[in-house]
Amino acid sequence: MAEDIQAIRMEIDAIDEQVLALINQRAQHAQTIGRLKNGTVYRPEREAQVLRRIKEMNTGPLADETAARLFREIMSACLALEKPLSVAYLGPQGTFSQAAAVKQFGHAANTTPCASIDEVFRVVNAGAVDYGIVPVENSTEGAVNRTLDLLQDTPLKICGEVDLRIHHYLLRKVTGLDDVKVVYSHGQSLAQCHEWLNRHLPSVPRVQVSSNAEAAQMAAADESALAIAGDLAAEIYGLQCLFEHIEDEPDNTTRFLVLGLHDAGASGHDKTSLLMSARNLPGAILELLQPFARHGVSLTKLESRPARSGLWEYVFFVDVEGHRDDPAVAAALVELKDKAALLKLLGSYPIGVL
Repeated sequence: MAEDIQAIRMEIDAIDEQVLALINQRAQHAQTIGRLKNGTVYRPEREAQVLRRIKEMNTGPLADETAARLFREIMSACLALEKPLSVAYLGPQGTFSQAAAVKQFGHAANTTPCASIDEVFRVVNAGAVDYGIVPVENSTEGAVNRTLDLLQDTPLKICGEVDLRIHHYLLRKVTGLDDVKVVYSHGQSLAQCHEWLNRHLPSVPRVQVSSNAEAAQMAAADESALAIAGDLAAEIYGLQCLFEHIEDEPDNTTRFLVLGLHDAGASGHDKTSLLMSARNLPGAILELLQPFARHGVSLTKLESRPARSGLWEYVFFVDVEGHRDDPAVAAALVELKDKAALLKLLGSYPIGVL
């Protein structure tokens, strides 16, 4: 048996040499393309095409998501050879926003925490960072209204989206549940783990804090405290993971938007976001929706928010399937422009995947 294991290990070593050589060969080609482009280093549409292709080609035993994550990191490292990307997110370190940034850009990107969603918009618009990641909606809690409000006035473009499955972990500085005095977490996370906490820690007080990362910081400083946060926070703040996936809804997902100063090209599987408002006429809202129906364009989101232009006026945030350069979407937008009191294209970008 020992001889068999040694033989297999020798084969693995030989494969590792081939893999390393091929990765470096890929990096050299990426550097050449970077010199030829003389422009934007990060092309979300190209990366989406690569990751979709990897999943289609994958025959296992690695899961499709695992294979895609490996290639995401390879692409991230190759991009860093040209120019390490800087990405702002809603901090502090260890938030799900940072996890979304890592999922989209890989560990080679430089992530910068911001104190608010407003600050993420501001630093991207000022050119202090290349991109920003902001939450826009959660599958159980609904829309993030601050993000929708800021999209009304910003010149920034949506050039990508990230769907992140939200898994909550019960964290502590030490192991075990003895002498626990408090559970810290963000209000939404406490709500999302309500039933689990009722079953397992019914008498332990729950205290809301500004973020799960802050909860992890507080638990790291107090051995009698628990925190509900993500696994990234456990890694950053040196906490023990006592229980995994304690959320009541296993499919709980947050959608994040990638903000930048440029549009994304068509990837073949895209989404277009826009905002529009109706004229104050009977049937005006119906008229805004008819161009999409006429041209066979599917709406995936329709959300209203108060407009900044006046009292009791509203704008509608709309997501549709397809890139704005696709013939059907383009035709619907031309028709919509004549019917809407306000029409603003927020961006076309590759559809995010879990």
